[in-house]
Amino acid sequence: MSPARASRWGMQPEDVGLLVNVDDPRVSPDGLTVAHVVTTIDLDANEYRSRIWLVSTDGLGEPRPFTSGASRDKTPRWSPDGTRLAFVTHRDAGSQLYVLPVFGGGEAMCLASSPEEIDDVVWSPDGRTLAFGARERDESRYANTKPKDQSPRRITHLYYRSDGAGYVVDRPRHIFTVPSDGSAKASALTDGEWGDSGLTWSPDGKWIAFASARHDTWDIDRAVDLWRVRADGSGKAEQLTETGFNFGRPSYSPDGDDIAFVGAGTGVLPANSQVGVLEVATGDVTILTPSLDRHCLPYLWGAREPAWDGEYLWFTAEDRANQPLYRVHADPVDDDPPGPELMVDGDRIVAGFDVRNGVAAFCWAGPTTQFELSVLVDGVEKQLTRHGERLPTLRQIQEPEAYTATSRDKTKVPCWVIPPVGAKAGKKYPALLHIHGGPFTQYGNKLFDEFQVAAGAGYAVIYCNPRGSSGYGETWGRAVRGRNAPVEPGTGWGSVDYEDVMAAVDAAVKQFDFVDGERLGVLGGSYGGYMTSWIVTHNKKFKAAVSERSANNLALMEGNSDIATAFFGYHGKSVIDDRDAYVRQSPTTYLDKITTPLLIMHSEDDLRCPIAQAEELFAGLRWLQRDVEMVRFPGEGHEMSRSGAPLHRKQRFEIILEWFDRYLK
Repeated sequence: MSPARASRWGMQPEDVGLLVNVDDPRVSPDGLTVAHVVTTIDLDANEYRSRIWLVSTDGLGEPRPFTSGASRDKTPRWSPDGTRLAFVTHRDAGSQLYVLPVFGGGEAMCLASSPEEIDDVVWSPDGRTLAFGARERDESRYANTKPKDQSPRRITHLYYRSDGAGYVVDRPRHIFTVPSDGSAKASALTDGEWGDSGLTWSPDGKWIAFASARHDTWDIDRAVDLWRVRADGSGKAEQLTETGFNFGRPSYSPDGDDIAFVGAGTGVLPANSQVGVLEVATGDVTILTPSLDRHCLPYLWGAREPAWDGEYLWFTAEDRANQPLYRVHADPVDDDPPGPELMVDGDRIVAGFDVRNGVAAFCWAGPTTQFELSVLVDGVEKQLTRHGERLPTLRQIQEPEAYTATSRDKTKVPCWVIPPVGAKAGKKYPALLHIHGGPFTQYGNKLFDEFQVAAGAGYAVIYCNPRGSSGYGETWGRAVRGRNAPVEPGTGWGSVDYEDVMAAVDAAVKQFDFVDGERLGVLGGSYGGYMTSWIVTHNKKFKAAVSERSANNLALMEGNSDIATAFFGYHGKSVIDDRDAYVRQSPTTYLDKITTPLLIMHSEDDLRCPIAQAEELFAGLRWLQRDVEMVRFPGEGHEMSRSGAPLHRKQRFEIILEWFDRYLK
């Protein structure tokens, strides 16, 4: 450890091995037990380990492991009678679907195996069959393991690859079914070039509904429809919705008359995803959450289908740095329905959840706590697990303090500051401004390893949710739409969002005496990397900067990102129609203005912000002989800082701290 670092009791880069995640709770049919997934990090092996645990909902017994955890086990799903648990594991190459008796012992039975990831596991109502989703490979191509021996790919649509998955044009996601007793192999229920996701079984067992984009312009208009197919494999898939909306995560009602979904309009980005219901017989669609004005499809935590509880639907939504759990009546009869009802709130993030038989199970995290599992029964909340308590017993975790900054146009910006570990009264410390990605995401009230490692190294941490963030309503999120957008134009990227984050820094320097305004650093990833690059082209306030997985040339991003037309959705016009706007908002346009020492970090397999975005910025600054370095992480995609190889996550922290130590200490 560097002698310049703060107290050894703060979180250190190697402490990524102490991180624990609790997710995907599922309540047993009798409401007495919750299955959940606990993921840990084996830093020595450079692997993630996840196992399925069971815990009683009455809180009287200790949680107990259900699977060995030797491999990555996930997606626990109870059989309708509660006697068996299906789950996905990775005991061999690829992934496997297993079923294991819950009581009385018995052998785990492998029902299906795939070279691709298995997910969306759903039991049939009678318990005789399981449906699941997986990519189906063109084996004529993938039988040849060497790329030089493979035939060329023919591309006709924009979304032909996906970050973290690679090329998907010849690996569409299909629906499969398999007998739960292992009496036959899995068989495909859908086929074709289209991808299918979000499975739900009708209560009568006759239909499986799913989401799929099958019209010719799906990659341009981003519309996704709901479909259904007969569970016995007879007949063709039937379209249930009128194309023009982005439907996703369907869930059949208990009586089978309706299908709940989470979706959003496709015309203007960003847009709050809403919870709604489709009446199957008529095709009528009712949106249930417009009065909430919140994003009901959280990007990072808890994005699952709405959970039916009688006549109610439960869901999570982003709200001012929190992520509460709501419910809404699925069939409002009043002219002025009451709207969503808050069920679990507080300064915390509620992620995975499930509701059954009067029991609501949910995973939550707070500003200084990792995710744990609790239940809500008759309005009383009870915590069931303490999987993540080892970290705070070994390391001091710093509590963030909320404050408000006033931007240039008098807008109030929500901000937070974290003091360094071991801070002494009257002493000033270097500070790091962290900027989140998106931009339509938010910093939430949960423990961030990013912030705690910085505080453990002797830095104050500043962060905020500027305009463009989610969680504060669509008007706040759309403030950074393109200036030339024909609908709801905003200021564009690098305008009020830039002013907001700079106001956060200025306010922190004024309000908190431990923040040294002469020793400031800035960093961020994805859109946060964009904003970091933008800041150092327009401001000399910071002594050093780290731009990660950044979008630096927006004109190129519109064509070489895996999400392509998302930028058109933001800016309102395509790069063909309004190239000047893309160029004007690109940090590379102004790279000759950069004099701040800049570390550029990027993953070599990033398809969201391809590595050419880093290479162009690095090459330009090197030609100008500016203080610049580039660090490339092999074998990693856009999510490296959150879910990349544990060793790379540790090394990333070490590299960032060394860079800022060099210039701020």
